[in-house]
Amino acid sequence: MKRVSLPSLAIAAAVLGTSAFAQPAKPDFTAWLAEYRATATARGVSPATLDAVLGGVTANDRVVSLDRNQADESAIASAPARFDSYLARRLDSVRITAGQKAAERMSSRLAGIEAQYGVPGPILLGIWGMESNYGSFTGNFDVPRSLATLAWDGRRAALFTKELDAAITIVERGLATPGQLKGSWAGAMGQPQFLPSSYLAYARDGDGDGRADIWGSEPDTLASIANYLRENGWQPGVPWGLPVTVPDSFDRESVRNPVRPTTCVRPLERHSLPLSAAEWTARGITAASPLPDAPLTLVEPDGPGQGAYLVTASYRALMNYNCSNFYALSVALLGDALATPR
Repeated sequence: MKRVSLPSLAIAAAVLGTSAFAQPAKPDFTAWLAEYRATATARGVSPATLDAVLGGVTANDRVVSLDRNQADESAIASAPARFDSYLARRLDSVRITAGQKAAERMSSRLAGIEAQYGVPGPILLGIWGMESNYGSFTGNFDVPRSLATLAWDGRRAALFTKELDAAITIVERGLATPGQLKGSWAGAMGQPQFLPSSYLAYARDGDGDGRADIWGSEPDTLASIANYLRENGWQPGVPWGLPVTVPDSFDRESVRNPVRPTTCVRPLERHSLPLSAAEWTARGITAASPLPDAPLTLVEPDGPGQGAYLVTASYRALMNYNCSNFYALSVALLGDALATPR
């Protein structure tokens, strides 16, 4: 799923004054909810579904607080996180051991999913492990309530209204009950932490029971992750990439990509021009194993001389799941750890 984060207005507000960003007074939540229900009814949602999903719902102050307390860009710029410390918190022995046990237990299932979708089992386990610790923690917020709160609060009303619409569609179609819609404060649901719109687009039935249950079914969870990655750029047979060593004399300016990305801008700006394995080798890049036979971009998450990776289009599919080099690398490296039998 794509993470929900809010752009900072701190710098602009300091320059222009807070009045430049003054928002119209938002309506009382009850009035907002009545208007939302009227709009949903007009587009054909049944009153019974709306009662089941939103009956008696109130704004969740905790969700508003969590949303507003996200780190803004000015804070990140003044105290940037380091990938090595990020990875140490996520790629620990407990997560690796749990993933190895899951790999052994589900080896035949993972092989079947890889044959169908073209995504290796260790990568699926990497996302599953990072998103919900292999299903052990999926969040306990009432997703429709969280989404209604965030849509009403107005900071990203269009996004959260769309996700609330999708959550209601899930119930209207009988794909899940309102009680199943549990997840994070920002609306990410189930073991793969899909937003409701991602569930509608990508969730798949992996165990053959006729429904895509990302809350209780491990096969459905893994098939859904595989389908998401395939539809968002994973290349069958193309690995994510690998760690590399960059020589001290390396000219980074010579591989700077002059084309600015249009999505996931800041993370993708850290990627070089795509070059072939032969071209990287000619520039002195070395690795412990052969470079993939695919266009490769150089990523140095902590800056020059502090760890480097050559990555492929399959890696960028991981960034479509969560627009972050830190996240994509942590999934990829966990996958590598789980690809080696205990």
